[in-house]
Amino acid sequence: MKRLLQTLLAAIGVLGVVVVAAVVYVTTFLDPEDFKPRLIEVVREQSGLELTLDGPLTWSFYPRLGVSVEQAEGRLPEQEADEPPFLGFAHGEVSLAFAPLLRGEIAIEGLTLEGMQLRLIRDEQGRGNWETLMQRLDEHREGAESALAPASAGPALQGSNLAVALNIASVQVRNGVASYRDLAEGEEWLAEEINLSGTNVNPQRAFPFRSSLRLRSYPTLDWRELERSPALESNISLEGRMRLALAERRYVLEGVKLNTASRLAGAEHRQQLDLSGQQLILDLSQQRLQLLEGRLEAGLNHPALGENTVPLALSLALDADLSESTAQLRDLQLTGPDNLRLSGHLNLASLDQAPSYSGQISLAPLSLRPWLTRLDLLPQTAGPEALSDVALTSPVRGNLERLELAGLTLVLDGSTFTGGLSAGFDGRMLDFELQGDRLDLDRYLPPADAAGQASSSRGLPGIAPALAEDPPALVPTEWLAQLTLDGALEVAQLRLSGLDFTEVSLALSGTDGQHSLEQFSAVFYDGELSANGGLDLTREPILWQLNPSLSRVRLAPLLEALSDDDSPAPLRGRLTLGGELETRANSWPALKRNLNGRLAGRIDEGAVLEVNVSQELCSLAAMVEGRETTRDWSADTRFDRAEASLRINNGVVRSEDILITIPGIDLGGTGELDLSSERFDLRAAARFVDGADAACPVNPRLERIPLPVRCSGELSGDRNEWCRFDREAFQATLAEVLRDEVSRRAGDELERRLERPLERLEERLGEGAGRELRDTLRGLLN
Repeated sequence: MKRLLQTLLAAIGVLGVVVVAAVVYVTTFLDPEDFKPRLIEVVREQSGLELTLDGPLTWSFYPRLGVSVEQAEGRLPEQEADEPPFLGFAHGEVSLAFAPLLRGEIAIEGLTLEGMQLRLIRDEQGRGNWETLMQRLDEHREGAESALAPASAGPALQGSNLAVALNIASVQVRNGVASYRDLAEGEEWLAEEINLSGTNVNPQRAFPFRSSLRLRSYPTLDWRELERSPALESNISLEGRMRLALAERRYVLEGVKLNTASRLAGAEHRQQLDLSGQQLILDLSQQRLQLLEGRLEAGLNHPALGENTVPLALSLALDADLSESTAQLRDLQLTGPDNLRLSGHLNLASLDQAPSYSGQISLAPLSLRPWLTRLDLLPQTAGPEALSDVALTSPVRGNLERLELAGLTLVLDGSTFTGGLSAGFDGRMLDFELQGDRLDLDRYLPPADAAGQASSSRGLPGIAPALAEDPPALVPTEWLAQLTLDGALEVAQLRLSGLDFTEVSLALSGTDGQHSLEQFSAVFYDGELSANGGLDLTREPILWQLNPSLSRVRLAPLLEALSDDDSPAPLRGRLTLGGELETRANSWPALKRNLNGRLAGRIDEGAVLEVNVSQELCSLAAMVEGRETTRDWSADTRFDRAEASLRINNGVVRSEDILITIPGIDLGGTGELDLSSERFDLRAAARFVDGADAACPVNPRLERIPLPVRCSGELSGDRNEWCRFDREAFQATLAEVLRDEVSRRAGDELERRLERPLERLEERLGEGAGRELRDTLRGLLN
């Protein structure tokens, strides 16, 4: 045993002496400077690069045998002498394993490259300075692969019986820099602190791989001179197990982990984005890139999203055709907080020039309210649960500028819409063609300000509007001024401002700040409603135009819907109305003040409910003539016709030809309504008309006397106080008649005698009027 141990130690000693002798021989008698010309020639043959070795080539033998080079540069053939080199590095070193040298092989144990600099430039015509180099390398690919093959599979090194085996224990690239200048787009990308490392690098099996870099982008090429901050700054790391199939030109990264932490210009927080996958496969022979079982996780940070990070996760599989610049994203599943689940697939095309996409997406039901709350975009809505149930499914297509949902099915709070929708990502284009079953717009409008309404209904007229501070804008003028709009909407049932519409059809269009309501039509309370108009945002203030038309709309349910309480409607009938309106400004108070135009309308098949005007007037006539009326009267006042034409000037509505025809009675008058203060004043007079349909028999002279009524007040006031018998007007008319009958009597005496009876007449319009008035009228009219 002792002799065996001594023999073993002697053998080890001899082996050590041989290795030391070999190292001494190589480092003493072989000058690496002699390899410079050959190295430069090989690089030129294989790639076309003109290699310049400014620093020395030196041997190193501790802790391992190797050769190193300092300050190497590589220039493209077409480069000028004063241009920066295409490729360069500060220090490069290759170390060899001792044991393979004894077997006649060169086994590269380590490869180190420090201070690498790579400059990529794309010219104005879109051609990259690297394209010729890549083409040259591809032409010499087979020769390069044979030189890097294991010793048993390739030829010996020229002029030597040594072969090269590609089995590198350690590969390291440290502190590299790569820049990309795009002269066509006028932008630059800069990758710094590039670090790559791999251990046991071998084309036959997978080996661990790790890389990291810091990436910055600049939107202009003169950012250095102007000392501009980057538009994007990102720290990127990539790791996994790399498998190199050099002969097949197929590279596989297993267990992919890509981590990025990015920050946009002006943003306070960094955005975390992590990609993992089972395999990332790059097949250059087939020009394909694949990602299997990928998962993208993001943590979004933005002031608009609040203080908390919003976590999102996207599962996917990627299959890209690099030659055609196309890709497929399959099995997409986006998940996030508040029940966010978006699934589908996408086909990408023209990725190298003008990227576009098509596919299918589906959004599971969720509430938009928490998402809009994060973005501080949740509007105040009258319905507290509005936007709480949203889902959609649709084919999708588009590009980097617009999105199109061509076969959309949208569920919104129990309403269902189908059709198409497309929009520009910059908010300047909106097209839609939708059909829906029902839509309650009142749920999405701001809630009514009950306190404000109450205050505006009390006190002096016009005080509340005058004290209102900055009324809200009705439409976003800046957005609409840049919007190109083409829309069509059909809804079976629509509710707006408490009013019900059915069979609604809407068409909108617009561009360059001028928008048109091309059509609005609906069945409206058993009648028809239609309108067209326009909005001109090129004027200051903005100009609105509307041409409404109502045809045989039932008044009773319409008035009940407009009423703030549950009181029954005072009228029934069929309303027909049409005209032209125009106004300016962008707030509701100003729109009312600036309203101008004309309207003309009539009421058919009408009646005044719960009051019989004919009964009141005939009772008055009977009382004056000293008799009683015994006719049975209905509870309502039916009228044959009611019509008027309206002129609107700066928010004041006036009519000079109000006419209501009751059987045997004509009621005509004038009126005025101030839309701003909501004050109105209506003066009307009733006359008996002799005819077959007379309400009651009256003295012919009584037909000459109009019975005046005056209605005034505020629309928000008490209806019971609106209308009253116009004593002054009746007194003046009666005095005129009496002057004609008894010219010898002085008007003043007549007025004195009538004063007290008229007061009583005003109280009950005839019932129980005083004997003095009755006797006086009877004596004058008989």
